[in-house]
Amino acid sequence: MKLAVVILNWNGKNLLEQFLPSVVAFSGGADIYVADNASTDDSIAFVTANFPSVKVISNKQNFGFAQGYNEALQFVDADIFALVNSDIEVTENWLNPIIDTFQNEPETAIIQPKIRDYKNKEYYEYAGAAGGFIDRYGYPFCRGRIFDTIEKDSGQYDDGCEIFWASGACFFIRSSTYRELAGFDADFFAHQEEIDLCWRAFNKGHRAKYIGSSTVYHVGGATLEQGNPRKTFLNFRNSLLMLTKNLPKSLLFQVIFMRVCLDGIAGIQFLLKGKPAHCLAIVKAHFSFYAKFSGAYKKRAAYQSGKYYRVNSIVYSYFIKKAHTYRGLF
Repeated sequence: MKLAVVILNWNGKNLLEQFLPSVVAFSGGADIYVADNASTDDSIAFVTANFPSVKVISNKQNFGFAQGYNEALQFVDADIFALVNSDIEVTENWLNPIIDTFQNEPETAIIQPKIRDYKNKEYYEYAGAAGGFIDRYGYPFCRGRIFDTIEKDSGQYDDGCEIFWASGACFFIRSSTYRELAGFDADFFAHQEEIDLCWRAFNKGHRAKYIGSSTVYHVGGATLEQGNPRKTFLNFRNSLLMLTKNLPKSLLFQVIFMRVCLDGIAGIQFLLKGKPAHCLAIVKAHFSFYAKFSGAYKKRAAYQSGKYYRVNSIVYSYFIKKAHTYRGLF
């Protein structure tokens, strides 16, 4: 089984200096690529001079995460794509449990390892933690992270289990599945495109899995910090686009209506916290969504799977029931 580790880069020389050595050291047997989104720093000169075994793919412009990978992966020949952020530190033996699972479970098309926080290594990391899910209204959460509550890793998620989505920070997918789904949706640019891809895979009968015996460490926020209004805009808009594309038809309009209401409450919360830029980002996200609604609706597949969620409302569970851990939800 041929595996390719593909790192998307944009002006990330400092991150490549810090984290590429671990990928090279602990990825024996895999082909390693840096897919560059038209960087203006000397990222590529650094890779070429210091890591001659690493192959470089040069995109013509900064396509963002979604289209950036779509462009680059056209030039990668492998059975498995490992899409790895440039701010990921991998560990010894990180690939073997993943490869074993793909070999032994043909129905598994997407895999995520355990993602811990590089800056606080005893804790899970925000973007993915121990595998992702969404609630009835499309809000994402993880085993190990719900909203801003992040759990310490005490071995509670050392298992392997089926999940609904895998984090784009470290995302393994069969190349045949990636191509069947035509890759990420370029309209997303960045953020939640991996959830959309996993949902489309789910609707096609594929399965995503978390493997707790493989561990990586993620810095997080290296491209856009968590408090950046641009990230707020992309997350709110892209979540609505994802729902429009993937929800069962019987739920589509009632869920979208509920999300509009809940997003309005989120905007008010930002105002009360003295963060008007984030409130404005939500307003802009909705106008952008309305402009893109028709195009997103046309992308709907002929069939949407039935129940896609385990929790009706993560907002209600977290803020009203005070369930702040994944296990506390059930």
